[in-house]
Amino acid sequence: MGGLFKMDYIINTFQGLINDSGFSSITYKNVIMIFVSCVLLYLAIKKDYEPLLLVPIAFGMLLVNLFPDIMAKPVYDASGELLTPGGLLHYFYLGDEYGIWPSLIFLGVGAMTDFGPLIANPSSLLLGAAAQVGIFAAYFGAILLGFEDGAAAAISIIGGADGPTSIFLASKLAPEYMGPIAVAAYSYMSLVPIIQPPIMRLLTTDKERTVKMEQLRNVSKIEKILFPIIVTIVVVLILPTTAPLVGMLMLGNLFRECGVVRQLTDISSNALMYIVVILLGTSVGATTSAEAFLNLATLKIVFLGLVAFIMGTASGVLFGKIMYKVSGGKINPLIGSAGVSAVPMAARVSQKVGTEYDRTNFLLMHAMGPNVAGVIGTAVVAGTFLAIFGQ
Repeated sequence: MGGLFKMDYIINTFQGLINDSGFSSITYKNVIMIFVSCVLLYLAIKKDYEPLLLVPIAFGMLLVNLFPDIMAKPVYDASGELLTPGGLLHYFYLGDEYGIWPSLIFLGVGAMTDFGPLIANPSSLLLGAAAQVGIFAAYFGAILLGFEDGAAAAISIIGGADGPTSIFLASKLAPEYMGPIAVAAYSYMSLVPIIQPPIMRLLTTDKERTVKMEQLRNVSKIEKILFPIIVTIVVVLILPTTAPLVGMLMLGNLFRECGVVRQLTDISSNALMYIVVILLGTSVGATTSAEAFLNLATLKIVFLGLVAFIMGTASGVLFGKIMYKVSGGKINPLIGSAGVSAVPMAARVSQKVGTEYDRTNFLLMHAMGPNVAGVIGTAVVAGTFLAIFGQ
């Protein structure tokens, strides 16, 4: 009798362990998402595609599909007393939902970025603006595919190759699509060195690709200090909804250029930046549960993002060709591709393609002008969409 009791106890114990394990609730859709997360990890680790972003995003995707409750919201009773605390990544995600992490990422980007090339060559603002064509093309494409105005606007920002801005706008206008939008945006950012060069070669001639641009003038310290202050005043007065992104971007740059807060510059561009990337990446990845990600809307978002990114790159290069003609052959059209917001990767791609045709041609600093302009331009477009559809 005692042996039978022990056997029932052992069986019940093992049955309870099995029921409590992830094997009892995992579905084939979870398996697909786990596979996708492993592919992203492979691309990040083996191929070095934006590992600082893809590793935490992919691991967050892995965690939520193994243990969905890691994103569970807290449960309260009628009196407001906490019954069940939320999952760990739910609290990380609040920073995305309130726009905190994207704004802090912009602070770090500003602290790391030299706006000197843009100040030295203000015409590169036009290249940054031209590259935003992809965003508007994706917006109208999303409308045609059946998305509402706010969701279409959030999806279209993928074309700017700007992950933080995509997350910021999605959190305000289309939180239900934040996971697919964020994954698409960061995936295309990581694929900039693969997607852009064929487009650049297709749209330019050998003669245009070998143009050597004149060295940029030296930019004074006072210009670099005044630039973030003036841009903040002008842009935020015209479009107040840009304040969280443009304001943090310019504050970070002011830290860098004023020279009296080196500690803040170091923290913003290093420790704080990397901490926020961990929090943002894992929480964004955790929004890609099988139920939320594996559907027709996700395929549409991925497709629209690719189209937008291709068109943004192409429009930047084509406008660069116009500037090449207007300047009498002094502007290399390759720098137009850097008008998307992937800083500084897009500028490095311009440099890389240029040196393929002339090893003595150095386009990096020239490409940084439209690259920085693209960051500002994408933030302005996002602010415009937020002002129109955020009510």
